[in-house]
Amino acid sequence: MFKKILIANRGEIAVRIIKTCQKLGIRTAAVYSEADRRSLHVKQADEAYFIGGSRVKESYLNIDNLLRAAKEANADAIHPGYGFLSENAEFAEVVAEKGITFIGPLPYTVRKMGNKLEARKKMMQAGVPVIPGATISPFSELEAVKAARTIGFPLMVKAAAGGGGIGMQLVEHEQELLTAVATVVKKAETFFGSGDIYFEKYIKAPRHIEAQIAGDSSGNIKCIGERECSIQRRHQKIIEEAPAVFLSGGGRHKLHDLAEQAAKSIGYTNVGTVEFLVDTDENIFFLEMNTRLQVEHAVTEETAGIDLVEWQIRLAAGEQLSALTAAAATADETAEHAMEARIYAEDPNTFFPSPGTISKWRFPSAEGVRYDFGVEEGTAVTPFYDPLIGKVIAFGSTRAATIDLLIQCLRQAEVDGIKTNIPLLLRILTSDDFQKGTATTVFVTEQQMQ
Repeated sequence: MFKKILIANRGEIAVRIIKTCQKLGIRTAAVYSEADRRSLHVKQADEAYFIGGSRVKESYLNIDNLLRAAKEANADAIHPGYGFLSENAEFAEVVAEKGITFIGPLPYTVRKMGNKLEARKKMMQAGVPVIPGATISPFSELEAVKAARTIGFPLMVKAAAGGGGIGMQLVEHEQELLTAVATVVKKAETFFGSGDIYFEKYIKAPRHIEAQIAGDSSGNIKCIGERECSIQRRHQKIIEEAPAVFLSGGGRHKLHDLAEQAAKSIGYTNVGTVEFLVDTDENIFFLEMNTRLQVEHAVTEETAGIDLVEWQIRLAAGEQLSALTAAAATADETAEHAMEARIYAEDPNTFFPSPGTISKWRFPSAEGVRYDFGVEEGTAVTPFYDPLIGKVIAFGSTRAATIDLLIQCLRQAEVDGIKTNIPLLLRILTSDDFQKGTATTVFVTEQQMQ
């Protein structure tokens, strides 16, 4: 087992990783930027190392500075968390070259699945259904229009190297196409360093359902369950739950099988997620694979009775899946249903970020509730990073009871100094469509329009 893990991340996920490392008796080394000097993850780690200025390129995306910190800390493993360099194949490669274990899949896998075009191609070869689409390479306006007409409108324009809801745009009519393409290309070049794009047929009002998978060095793969992530704003998830209420028994079995089929086709190791879009007839289409821990991993932990960060660490250390699944089978308690609400420091109506210093941060203690926070009273929320500051996870014996508990906690929350999306979360959780389990990926957009 590892003696010390450097966490190449910040905020909520860094705090979450520290918690598991403490349980396992592993020392932790945090990293921090100028803006994060007094952040919660820095306080909770055993050691902390400065890695640069407040902007991500100067710090959390600065591979040289991260490796320098790992060497100074004498860390024998690096956990990338989610976001930043967690799906950067180059980072995974240079970490391994330095004799340090990268807690995640092999660089080859990260690279293959990180490019959406390569991922689509690989899944088609493996017999996993993908959404009808087209690649325009080399790009020309004429070929783009031809491809779009073949697919039919509406369609999605997507960045090949995209992720996290960034670099995609819905096009409903042909006259909007080239403007949308220019917008997506510009975003793709800015955020991902590549302007490659592709088109996908737009599936109206689908469900976004993902499967949690894990694999070991012997080629064993297991799907640990699914999560519904249909409640989104601007293509980013805000409420997730497990299990997916929409799926029938047969649909659930098929989705799990497809996830394992996808993972086996690329020799997947460690923990990851296969994301799907599911239409009203339960046709299942591969969307993408995330070669990392997901923000919403907690709902699977509560329903499966496992610690996915611990699984990541143990699999990276060479342990086998059979030992982990055997231990999970003896879990004392598992919830029938779990639901997570993401807390963002943002205006609940405009979604604009809301930086500031948190003067009050109080949430009620309750049985069946878990808080994964990256902030506390006195934390300065800066404009430099993603506005996600924490997650509230409720779990219970039924979906209805879980929703009620989550509503209760959010209503009793007291937050001052910044704006949060809690009012939006409460509007969603108390709506008839959400409570009935009929809300789709367009739900938040439709609610905003009313």
